[in-house]
Amino acid sequence: MPEFDVHEAKSNLSRLLALIERGEEVTIMRNGKPVADLVRSRRESGRRTLGALAGTISPTEGWDAPMTDGKAPR
Repeated sequence: MPEFDVHEAKSNLSRLLALIERGEEVTIMRNGKPVADLVRSRRESGRRTLGALAGTISPTEGWDAPMTDGKAPR
């Protein structure tokens, strides 16, 4: 994992982003100690899709039944 001090990171941000886009992880160091790891974003786009799993998940019967005496319903 490549390591850069804060000054190098600020001066080479485009280069760091190119490394990250290729799948590498980059560590930012301050005074010789790691303070941050830069990794590729997990989101493919900036927007989240609400209801993306609609119709693919079905709860089991009784999942919402109240629990008594600390035991889950059967």
